[in-house]
Amino acid sequence: MPSSASPQVLLELLGIELPIIQAPMAGVSSPAMAAAVASAGALGSIGIGATSAAGARQMMAELRQRSSAPFNVNVFCHQPPKSNPAVEAAWIERLRPEFNRLGAEPPTVLTEIYKSFVEDDDMLAALLADKPKVVSFHFGAPPPDRVQALRNADIVLVGSATSVDEARMLVRAGVHAVVAQGYEAGGHRGVFDPDAPDDRLGTMALTRLLVRQLDVPVIAAGGIMDGAGVSAALRLGAAAAQLGTAFIACPESLADAGYRAALASDAARHTVMTRAISGRPARCLSNRFTSVGQVIPVHEIPAYPVAYDAGKALNAAGKAAGEPGFGAQWAGQGAPLARVLPAANLVATLAAEMKVT
Repeated sequence: MPSSASPQVLLELLGIELPIIQAPMAGVSSPAMAAAVASAGALGSIGIGATSAAGARQMMAELRQRSSAPFNVNVFCHQPPKSNPAVEAAWIERLRPEFNRLGAEPPTVLTEIYKSFVEDDDMLAALLADKPKVVSFHFGAPPPDRVQALRNADIVLVGSATSVDEARMLVRAGVHAVVAQGYEAGGHRGVFDPDAPDDRLGTMALTRLLVRQLDVPVIAAGGIMDGAGVSAALRLGAAAAQLGTAFIACPESLADAGYRAALASDAARHTVMTRAISGRPARCLSNRFTSVGQVIPVHEIPAYPVAYDAGKALNAAGKAAGEPGFGAQWAGQGAPLARVLPAANLVATLAAEMKVT
């Protein structure tokens, strides 16, 4: 019999044919992308952490109209921010010169632009009503009552971890599988506490550590861009691989023209981990915003997602002025390997590459 951590067990648990998961990139992974991936035999995902319950319902409904295959819905489980008016006011003033260069004014105040799932009752109700096959957590796990409610609805739960300790916390919380998010990964680092020391474990080391110490399936994530990478993750003992950056250039992605151009440029070779854009560490293509952020002390950046309020306003001003360099152009270290393919074709290509590696 296969062990509880084997690829076969995970595939059956998720209801998919291929050990490939398209990462739930909030703001990038569209219902069209997730549906195409799901219909191709992998696990398609949408990120709803940055939207409301109403927005989540709309996204799930559109996905179901496009595909009857299982899909994953991702929520953010960060600790709700504590307002610090002095830090927030100083942040606005620090960014004011950038707004001025773009011919725009910064916000007068910053707000918490979206709720954490740990306190969002409307989002929990939306998930319990829709009952997607999978719900995944980033930045931690929700309180026990929310976990139990989701499990009672027969929803498969997956949590993202950047360390062994975080992974063990997720297993104790009740997840069915753990994503091993290596430091190579694009987008927001899944650390539970962004102010705690970070060992910055790479995907290979973290995957092996979790495979040897957990009794649940492990999903490798970070720097995986092709079938060879997926196969390598499986050889490390992972039950599947999660790819995000590989799907950004797909026509179904919500990445704008500036983001796509940056991904195809030399910036892809120089990704940067920054807190300046959102208030949490996230790997981004090298751009104007990451350059500004490199010289800013961490303690001067407001909490997530309050800082993101300013970041999104600055990006909007930049786009209006024809300057795309202030976008949250999240990407992992494998970015130069990105391919422009429809999502279903990319899944088929990954599967074919796995057979010859």
